[in-house]
Amino acid sequence: MSRDSSAKPASKPLDLKRLRLKSRADRAHKVEIDALAATPGAGASFADWLGSLPQFLGASALRRIVEAVVAAHRAGRNVLFAFGGHVVKTGCSPLIVDLIDRGIITAVATNGSGAIHDLELAQTGATSEDVAANIRSGEFGMVRETCDAMNRAALNGAAVIGLGRAIGEMLEAEHAPFRRFSILAAAARAGIPATVHVALGTDTVHMHGDADGAAIGAATMHDFRMFCDVVGTLGADEASGPAGPGGVFINAGSAVIMPEVFLKAVSVARNLGRDLDAMHTANFDMLTHYRPTQNVLQRPVQPGRGHSMVGQHEILLPLLRMAVIETLEKRP
Repeated sequence: MSRDSSAKPASKPLDLKRLRLKSRADRAHKVEIDALAATPGAGASFADWLGSLPQFLGASALRRIVEAVVAAHRAGRNVLFAFGGHVVKTGCSPLIVDLIDRGIITAVATNGSGAIHDLELAQTGATSEDVAANIRSGEFGMVRETCDAMNRAALNGAAVIGLGRAIGEMLEAEHAPFRRFSILAAAARAGIPATVHVALGTDTVHMHGDADGAAIGAATMHDFRMFCDVVGTLGADEASGPAGPGGVFINAGSAVIMPEVFLKAVSVARNLGRDLDAMHTANFDMLTHYRPTQNVLQRPVQPGRGHSMVGQHEILLPLLRMAVIETLEKRP
């Protein structure tokens, strides 16, 4: 058989001795000895332990978030904490309540799930049913007290004080036995904005015959407009100019509702002439999701001002709280 004369010549091993090399001393490095972890001994203070973290990736992101929160607090800027139901369900409510009491968190926002778990925990000292066990029997979500309380709050808050404030004030007025663990009650005591953003049909209380869609809609619409106003304050203070510290928006555990609401509020604020370029945002969650990445960390903020923390709430949020209050103890 004759060889096709049009065929390409056979390949041969490339002579790698012809490569141009340079000294390692002339190369830029992403990892240097000064950025490695330290090894504090047993009994070290939290500040020493925090300072021992390596200066990479998640540890660096945590430091940047803490710096942004501390700078906002010292400058009198707002720190807006948005949360989903899992923040409550993983036992983190006391951390947020403490930061409210300290005046560090100055506004809170949540979805319907977060409000329900917050309310149940305050009234009963327990929350979160076993969905898998109850969905097959048709018992999932079929409890009387939660629906009655949420519906009453919606009727009281409709278009007047909003759903978040109505829930918090109701828990306080009724002396809910465990209201000291309620984020919404803490916000009501502190007199700070507390908003609840409901998507009708997503929450168990919407299944009940007494659920008043008009009242829920009016109350949560009031809260959206309140939320827009708070988001509009997250830029730099006019006195300090655009280079001054801005406020901080933290989204913890809401993969859809709060990122979507936040994006719309940012658009409203900028449409009305608010400069949000100094704002920092942060997202805390167990997984990386599309909407928080786009709507919290990237689209609304200047490059480098969106910070992601991936991990368990019950580990990351205690770290955040302790790092913030330790840093605030130091002089500016």
